[in-house]
Amino acid sequence: MSSTASTVNGGISFWYAQDGFPAPREPLPGDSTADVCVVGGGYTGLWTAYYLKKAAPFLNITVLEAKFCGYGASGRNGGWLYNGIAGRDRYAALHGHDAAVRLQQAMNDAVGEVIRVAAEEDIDADIHQGGVLEVARTPAQLERLKAFHAAEVAFGEKDRLLLGARETAERIRVAGAIAAGWTPHGARLQPVKLVKGLAAAVEALGVTVHESTPVTEIRPKHAVTPYGTVRAPYILRCTEGFTATVKGERRAWLPMNSSMIATEPLPPSVWETIGWDGRETLGDMAHAYVYAQRTADDRIAIGGRGVPYRFGSRTDSDGSTAPATVEALRDMLVRFFPAAARARVDHAWSGVLGVPRDWCATVTLDRSTGLGWAGGYVGSGVTTTNLAARTLRDLVQQDSGQSGPTDLTTLPWVNHKVRKWEPEPLRWLGVQAMYAAYRGADRRESSGRTTTTDRVARLADRISGRH
Repeated sequence: MSSTASTVNGGISFWYAQDGFPAPREPLPGDSTADVCVVGGGYTGLWTAYYLKKAAPFLNITVLEAKFCGYGASGRNGGWLYNGIAGRDRYAALHGHDAAVRLQQAMNDAVGEVIRVAAEEDIDADIHQGGVLEVARTPAQLERLKAFHAAEVAFGEKDRLLLGARETAERIRVAGAIAAGWTPHGARLQPVKLVKGLAAAVEALGVTVHESTPVTEIRPKHAVTPYGTVRAPYILRCTEGFTATVKGERRAWLPMNSSMIATEPLPPSVWETIGWDGRETLGDMAHAYVYAQRTADDRIAIGGRGVPYRFGSRTDSDGSTAPATVEALRDMLVRFFPAAARARVDHAWSGVLGVPRDWCATVTLDRSTGLGWAGGYVGSGVTTTNLAARTLRDLVQQDSGQSGPTDLTTLPWVNHKVRKWEPEPLRWLGVQAMYAAYRGADRRESSGRTTTTDRVARLADRISGRH
């Protein structure tokens, strides 16, 4: 029998299977007004409501969520609370190195801020700050790892380590690992426990949260839903990978799919072979990279791309994952950890993340219309959402006269403009070609045919806008 024959496929995510679905909140009962209307009940929207209400308790804030809080990437991600941010190199090119260093430092600090608030609000999200370990398994990956390490140091991260094969194995024994980079600015968490705790904290502050209320159109001072319209001076779009469902936004951010599997709890004998006592979050330097964590109940949850994009910017309904993707992720699990070869895969799921055309995360408030938005995190949203929310808070307070500019409102990602993605079928063809190029490059690099980064992958980076 296949080790995936009994796998639960979909059901939103393993994290919900483990922690249970939240009690439903009431939909919008009709037309209403607010001081601030937040569209989207994921991390970005909930953090934004949280920080705005803490800063100005008198504000009437309404959150509108199409399904339920944490339905999207906030309830399906890999549980990586880490300091990576999409677009840093581009921001350095546009605004100077020092500006990008400030952005990176803000991201480093955001890791600790999430941990601080979770403790303050008594949110038990299985957080363990073991840092982030990223391994190289081929000569070409080692080349990229060394360049990445040098870049991180140049952007101010003086406390990271470059580890050899033996030092890597002392932390986690990944088959074939020849080196690794480690940063302390990272932690493992259970995503659903965080989003459920954050939603409860927001409501306890007095924020109104309506679920099962899809926003079909956003225009100045109006968030339109099938049940009524919320009118507010500020409408903040926090829809990330589901932005394409909003009228007029189909080509704004591309909804990129990412898929995961979670094993059964592994016995002590397997962990003695693998190590991983520090419970670092784990990634690699492949082009079609993987990400993994050792869960609080001793499973391995591991993810990667799978089917990267659905034609027309469509999104799935329940996290169902193609069987071929489940098998591919299981193969990657066994390649990394042969000791887990007999482990049962308990759950598989998928979700979407928002990808801008230039792969740069952004925060914006249009002061002429009161429309704001944040997103385009390209897979690093667990931490970036927190920084984005605090930045939206400061932008709203600045615009409303409650405060002046702050360190956050002057970061280089604020009000960054991104061009739209190409129309179909060009964007579908482009994404399919890009990931075919990356998968082919990984195969050639793994076969030893090249000891440096594959030329096709370099070309794909330039065409896609990733570098």
